[in-house]
Amino acid sequence: MHFQLRFWPIYVLSTCCLALLISCKSAPPALVFPDPVDTSDKPIKLQTKKTYDIYGVHADNQFAGARLNDFTKINDTLYRASISPENYPINASAYYSFKIWSDTIRDIDLELFYTEHEHRYIPKLSYDGKLWVSMSDTDYDTLKAPNIATLKLQLSPDTLWVSGQEVVASPQIKEWVNARTMHPDVRYSQVGKSKMGRPMMHMDIYQASPEEKDAVVILARQHPPEVSGYFAMESFVEEMLADTELSRDFRRDFRVLVYPLLNPDGVDEGHWRHSTGGIDLNRDWSNYRQQEVRSVANHVIETVKRDKNKVLVGLDFHSTQKDLYYTLSENRKTSVDNFKDYWLEGIDNQYADYSPDDRPNDLNQPITKGWFYLQFGAEGITYEIGDETPRPFVRDKGRTAAREMMKLLILRRSGETE
Repeated sequence: MHFQLRFWPIYVLSTCCLALLISCKSAPPALVFPDPVDTSDKPIKLQTKKTYDIYGVHADNQFAGARLNDFTKINDTLYRASISPENYPINASAYYSFKIWSDTIRDIDLELFYTEHEHRYIPKLSYDGKLWVSMSDTDYDTLKAPNIATLKLQLSPDTLWVSGQEVVASPQIKEWVNARTMHPDVRYSQVGKSKMGRPMMHMDIYQASPEEKDAVVILARQHPPEVSGYFAMESFVEEMLADTELSRDFRRDFRVLVYPLLNPDGVDEGHWRHSTGGIDLNRDWSNYRQQEVRSVANHVIETVKRDKNKVLVGLDFHSTQKDLYYTLSENRKTSVDNFKDYWLEGIDNQYADYSPDDRPNDLNQPITKGWFYLQFGAEGITYEIGDETPRPFVRDKGRTAAREMMKLLILRRSGETE
């Protein structure tokens, strides 16, 4: 412990210098995927940040994670919030988030009008940006058209947040990361910057020396609205940092590289899917044309090479319409034989009314699942959570998944050393 404290400033300085050098480097050698994707920059249109004032009703998108492209009045009781994506074509993740209030107490109907695609996310309401409640389906509908959701709201001078998903942007994620760095086994660094200059955050988890430890890599928020997957990642990491015998043993023998926010620009700008390069970052894990992907890929590759780590598992946390796991097909043999089968079975055994939905498929587009396999021979898994999966279950399953992973990898290591 005295050694760690004495040399901590030197470690931090060397880590920060390494991160800066890695982020400025050219891209790693390209990987070949069966279905390549052109991830060269494409133009986007940023929303105008402003407060709208219409006869005593106000709407605001001036916060990180907001999405509101226009706000207008249709008649005495009907207002319209127009929502547009950052560019097109784009995944049908029609995200929105804004604040609304009134000078006086009044009831209004509010249209969410999507210029592209259809309504997807159940509206969530909050008065503080922290405690969120999903609207009842009796208080909103899409009867007018699939691209129009009509909400019944009571406004007052108290600010009401209306959002497709809970707002978890850079400020909230940095707060979570800062709290984790109080743990003695967590080191923080910045591994580069986004296109708009936002930090690419990284947590390095291990006890004693990082050298020659097998490693796990964790990614999240490549796609901005995918908050439920981010919540699962939080709980997964928190379980690995728990003060339990299992977690302590794991941190002693393994290293975990965590990148909690791969698309800080897209998240803070309220994008539906893309970076400010106009690209789905989870299609750029071959040529690394987007600097966010290039920074993280360089950091992982150079870090594990320097410290002689072997990457065993790579987990990328996302959200979709339901809970599922995108895994590698059976013909792809990784460095941890049958990991995903035993892992999913372990999760299954913890719940009487839930069974993991395994969706194996072979390498296709250049996504992280295939990148982990091609780059390291590692088990690559896309961990998907449903948009509306109950948050207590999301967090409980995240902790369970972490425990089952730690058990399997410790058991594997014990077998190798016997």
